[in-house]
Amino acid sequence: MDLFFTVVLMISSALMILLVLLHKGRGGGLSDMFGGGVSSSLGGSSVAERNLDRLTVGIGVIWFACVIALGLLLAYQS
Repeated sequence: MDLFFTVVLMISSALMILLVLLHKGRGGGLSDMFGGGVSSSLGGSSVAERNLDRLTVGIGVIWFACVIALGLLLAYQS
């Protein structure tokens, strides 16, 4: 069981890194330093951006659940 949660945690961690890097910069951060603030936004987010947000939150919930499950398994392992 530990191995399953460890593998899921590693996969979800890699996906979280990829999904966060895919997000568009919203200004005021490191993205402005590297030229991300040059493009102008049209005021609304596209359907793709909203779906990317939902996917990122979903993977984040899976990641968090795996961390909690591994912590409980290791704490109560006999």
